[in-house]
Amino acid sequence: MELLVASAIGVMTASGIYLILRLRAFPVILGLSMLTYAVNTFLFVTGRLVVNRPPILSPEAAGYTDPLPQALVLTAIVISFGMTAVTVMMALGAFLETGDDRIEMTGEDEGEDEGTAGDGARAPEDAR
Repeated sequence: MELLVASAIGVMTASGIYLILRLRAFPVILGLSMLTYAVNTFLFVTGRLVVNRPPILSPEAAGYTDPLPQALVLTAIVISFGMTAVTVMMALGAFLETGDDRIEMTGEDEGEDEGTAGDGARAPEDAR
């Protein structure tokens, strides 16, 4: 059982990272969601997989499960829902403004201009 859960966490993490590295807004949002699912599953599994045990200690119960991972997962679900809602609204606003959901990474920094010649000389274009 542990191997299956660990494999599922690994697949969700890998697919989440792959989707985050895409240059479109919707796959980035799906990738963030996949990563939160992987982290939530990891947090839940840290409390050990115990079947038919109460999350609280009582005199009539034979044992109990650790309630802390369950509380952490519940908190993480609420936070990830809010984060996803904000991210979707930002992506929707960018889509409505530009008409496209591509993430443009121009790479134009102030440091790139330092490598050019100061006299305005440019490298020759394709000579035909």
